[in-house]
Amino acid sequence: MEQVDLTQEFLELIRRSSTDLPEDVEAAIRRGRDQEEEGSPARMVLDTILENVRMAREASTPICQDTGVPIFYVYYPGDWSTLKLKEQILEATREATRKLYLRPNAVDPLTGKNSGDNTGIDFPTIHFEEWENDYLMTKLVQKGGGSENVARQYTIPSTEFRASRDLKGVRKAILDAVWRAQGKGCAPGVIAVGIGGDRASGMMKAKEQLFRKLDDVNPVPELAEFEKQMYEEANKLGIGPMGFGGKTTVLGVKVGIIHRLPACFFVSIAYMCWACRRRTLTYRAGKATIE
Repeated sequence: MEQVDLTQEFLELIRRSSTDLPEDVEAAIRRGRDQEEEGSPARMVLDTILENVRMAREASTPICQDTGVPIFYVYYPGDWSTLKLKEQILEATREATRKLYLRPNAVDPLTGKNSGDNTGIDFPTIHFEEWENDYLMTKLVQKGGGSENVARQYTIPSTEFRASRDLKGVRKAILDAVWRAQGKGCAPGVIAVGIGGDRASGMMKAKEQLFRKLDDVNPVPELAEFEKQMYEEANKLGIGPMGFGGKTTVLGVKVGIIHRLPACFFVSIAYMCWACRRRTLTYRAGKATIE
C-alpha cells in the first residue's frame, strides 16, 4: 500500500478522542448512575458527568479540561516511513491544540516553560510497530495528570503489606492502589494492571490495557475471572464517584502480563479517570475509519 499523508486523519482521531467519550465507557457510567440511590451525591455526580459528556460531544469541545498526554500506538506496513508518520502526528497534534481540541500540556521540567503546542521532548508519546498487514492502525489514548498522579507500582514482596508472588498478592496491590486514590483520581476510574516485566515495561503493559473495551473478556481464563473478582471487590470499598461514597468506584479492571526476571515481581497500576478517552484510526484501501 502506497504511503499517503494522514495529517488530517490524525487530527480527526485526536478530535474524536478528546471530545467524544467511547460508547462502552458512557454505558458503564450510566449503569453506575442507575445503581446509586436517588438524590445521593454519587448519583448527582454521575448525572453531572453524563451531562458533561453530552455537551462535549455536541459542541466538539474537550470532555475534560486536562486533555492529558496523547499516547499513540502506530501499527504500520513494512514499506511505510515512520519518520513521515511521526511528523504527520506531530503536525496533527499542533493543529489540534490550535483548534482547542487539546490544552497545551507539554512543559519543560527544567525551565517550566510550556511549548504551547503539545509537542516537545518525546511528547506526545508515540510507539511504532511494523506488522504484516497491508493497512495502518493507530490507537490513541489521552492520559490525564490527575489519574496519572495516583498510578502506583509495587514490588512483591512489598514493604507496604504482606503479599505473595501470585494473584493473591496482586489483589492486595490493586485494592491498596484504589484505596489510596480515594477521590483524587476522578473516580469512577478504570484500573489497568501490568503484572511482571521491569519497571518501565510493566507500566507500559498496564497502560496498553486502557485500549481494551470495558465489556471485553480477557482471553486468559484465569485473568478473566480475576478481572471480574477485582471489579466487584473494588466497588465494595464504598469510595464512590469523586470519593463521595457509593457503589461505583471503578468502571472496569483490566490486567495484562509480561515475562519477568526471577528476582523481580512488579505490579504496575495505571489508574484512568472516568474520562477514559481512546479511539482507533484504521486506514485501509484509501479509506480511513475511526472507532
